[in-house]
Amino acid sequence: MRKIRLLLEYDGSAYKGWQVQKDAVTIQGILEEKVFRLTGEESPVIGASRTDAGVHAFGQVATFRTASHLDAGTIRRALNALLPQDIRVLAAEEVHDAFHPRDDALRKRYFYIIVNQRVSSAFLFKYAWIVPQMLDISIMEEASHVLIGKHDFLAFMGTGSDMKNTVREVCSLGVEKLDRVLFMGVALEGTFIKITAEANGFLRHMVRNIVGTLVEIGRGRMPSKKMREILESRDRKNAGQTSPSNGLFLERIDY
Repeated sequence: MRKIRLLLEYDGSAYKGWQVQKDAVTIQGILEEKVFRLTGEESPVIGASRTDAGVHAFGQVATFRTASHLDAGTIRRALNALLPQDIRVLAAEEVHDAFHPRDDALRKRYFYIIVNQRVSSAFLFKYAWIVPQMLDISIMEEASHVLIGKHDFLAFMGTGSDMKNTVREVCSLGVEKLDRVLFMGVALEGTFIKITAEANGFLRHMVRNIVGTLVEIGRGRMPSKKMREILESRDRKNAGQTSPSNGLFLERIDY
């Protein structure tokens, strides 16, 4: 059996996340259906990151096994012909059987977009969290520095997860103010905040819970020094709200 690695891009708006669920349309479920149509084989498609419902990806990585003799280029073209337009295979290649898209990942990079104004462009509401109250970016950035490094991130893990090891190493966590974003070649002007997180791995809802906590701090509802207390408490109840999923993007995975 050969192992094929896919580089995927998708708009997660119409899907209940990556992982197969009963009676729900998911990215993994759609891919496995199309792989079966192409090869006639029921082959699990294993993803590097189990993105939540509504989360988008520019650089998801996944693998599946097949006895098919189709070359990787043909597999890419055939899958794109079968898949809906909001899921695209950017690249496909044959890899050694030992490769695992999740276990072999060194770093994952996500970014989150906030529109920090009362009225947003009609084209951005699907891909950003609209926060009308003005946020203090300087104290958000100050608070974010606390989370860089190797820590137990249990306070930022979503409920319902059975993950036993909650220690992760955050390589970088940036808070950046933008006065414009590009959309279809058009510059949309306004007040935008881009939060970028890179780590050796993430817990369930971890990025969204960090973003929600940073927004609470930016609103003045928590002092920036509270971030360290939340982290050390290892208690989800002390952190801020879970930010909406539609503003989150999986940017890339490094191996």
